[in-house]
Amino acid sequence: MSWLLVLPLLIPLATGILCLVLASRPAQRVLGLVGALSLLGSALALLIQVNARGIQAVQVGNWPAPFGITFVADHLSALMVLITGVVAVAVALYALATGDELREHLGYYPLSQLLLFGVNGAFLTGDLFNLYVWFEVLLLASFVLMILGGSKAQLTGGVKYFAVSLFSSILFLVAVGLLYGATGALNMADLATRMGSVAPGLLTALAMLFLGAFGLKAAVFPFFFWLPASYPAPPVMISALFAGLLTKVGVYALIRVFTLLFTQDVGFTHGLILWIAGLTLFLGVLMALAQGELRRLLSFQLVSHIGYMLMGLGILSPLALTGSVFYALNHMIVIAALFLLAGLLQRLQGTTVLVRMGGLYRSHPWLAVLFLLPAFSLAGLPPFSGFWAKFTLVAAGLQAGQYAIVTVALLVGLLTLLSMGLVFAEVFWKDAPQALGQAPGGWGGLVVPVVLLAVLTLGIGLWAEPLLGLSQAAARELLEPGRYIEAVLGVSR
Repeated sequence: MSWLLVLPLLIPLATGILCLVLASRPAQRVLGLVGALSLLGSALALLIQVNARGIQAVQVGNWPAPFGITFVADHLSALMVLITGVVAVAVALYALATGDELREHLGYYPLSQLLLFGVNGAFLTGDLFNLYVWFEVLLLASFVLMILGGSKAQLTGGVKYFAVSLFSSILFLVAVGLLYGATGALNMADLATRMGSVAPGLLTALAMLFLGAFGLKAAVFPFFFWLPASYPAPPVMISALFAGLLTKVGVYALIRVFTLLFTQDVGFTHGLILWIAGLTLFLGVLMALAQGELRRLLSFQLVSHIGYMLMGLGILSPLALTGSVFYALNHMIVIAALFLLAGLLQRLQGTTVLVRMGGLYRSHPWLAVLFLLPAFSLAGLPPFSGFWAKFTLVAAGLQAGQYAIVTVALLVGLLTLLSMGLVFAEVFWKDAPQALGQAPGGWGGLVVPVVLLAVLTLGIGLWAEPLLGLSQAAARELLEPGRYIEAVLGVSR
């Protein structure tokens, strides 16, 4: 059943090629949705297999590891691919309802499939150099998507995004080259068996290079400046895809290398990660409170909540890593829902500038409820999924005696609730600053993907045990790298 491991790569690749071949926009729209649904189905099948049989690995071309190209699926990577499929389906439904003919004509559907191809490749690769390659696939697809349409805001945001991504890629490539020079290996399982032979000083320097490269991609402190300048620029169907997926690739890479490779000096490396997590949490939410435009506010909230995912990595206990994995999966759903909802609000009121919005509670009370579902989950209120993610991380912090980061985490939860409350007051509760008039037609279909994601986050909150159990399995595998090494190399550590 190893073919299940490559299906999440083959499906978006084949869908993207078909979209290029079929110039008909209606055909591309159908293919985009069918491809996203097929990706979701294959990801679910892969997760079921991993959960039943353990970590799965496949050697492309039958070259034995560590010499060939290896793809690996453990609980972490399989879960990330699954939620990627969920976000892809929601955005595909939104794109169908949007009917953006200009961007469809310019290649939105092939490019979005190429993006999914790169994201899943990064999650499933077992080789550091191939991880670099998958990052470059991501950069190519995401940069073109960001500037698709050529508006001034898109070009400005695209230049910043490309410059930061290029610098991150160069830093990553330098780190990979130095690590290969020190160990003679690139396969991550093989590297894990050789890291003990690297001089401590060089090892720490390499860890800092990888922290900088992946920290840039994850938009953590002090590298987060590019994200709020870039993500609000493209249309919502693109920025929601970016918000749900791209920073999580950076978070995934950090979790992978700092549990599998760089575990020799956790007092320094993971202590630094914990500091970065706290600063990312606090500064991100403070900047969110200062914003007057909805998508820019959500971009800073996205930055802030990356800190929760790094919090568990910094603590580095089974419960903490469970919280990090659970939080990353939950956040992919919640932030995508909020960005898509911002697009719906823009369609209704013609703007996302908060002072120009208002009155929606009276005209669309159901929309106010729909906003509160992901907003409360983001703030971590029960019974939503965000509550269980924050609860797990706080419990892990208290268990480890990390009271400072626990205090920051709880404070940021309150400030997030305040931020979402201010948005609710501006958009829904206060009177509209001017008569709304008749909302543009064709917005009804935009509700469907938001409802699906919002109901999903509520469902996970009410029935958290399955996802929490899978997150615990992922944490166990991360802290016991022998399983990963044996699955790839056929030898135990």
